Amino acid sequence: MDATDAKILKALSTNARAKASAISGDINLSVSAVLERIRKLEDNGIISQYTTILDRKKLGFDITAWIEIKLSGTKHTDSFADTVCALRNVVNLYYLTGEYDYLLEIVAASQDELEDVHRQITSLDGVGNTETHIVLRRLKANSMPLSAYEV
Repeated sequence: MDATDAKILKALSTNARAKASAISGDINLSVSAVLERIRKLEDNGIISQYTTILDRKKLGFDITAWIEIKLSGTKHTDSFADTVCALRNVVNLYYLTGEYDYLLEIVAASQDELEDVHRQITSLDGVGNTETHIVLRRLKANSMPLSAYEV
């Protein structure tokens, strides 16, 4: 990956539907060269998917929370992750080092729904301590540094 690839990635991360012709004009490269670089970025797994970012509030999810989970032992690790991934309110799940084992990002329509999700999670086998953080405002999202070639 070089600085030109980083410029292409920045354009696509801003608008995944950007046309190669628009990108080529912005970075002074031919359309065919842009398309070839995008194909290589996809083949190398640097671009793993194209997605749409949805407005959570407009979809009725007014609350975002992060829940840290500590399991009581490692025997529950796989079943915990499988069960939690199946919950519709869980939008991200991370396996961690440190005091807590997992970090879950939850969206909910209301405090009551968040409480229901929290009860579902804390009732699972092996769940020990939890700590919940309610997001007051999202200040930055969906950005990825492009290594040494950040543009």
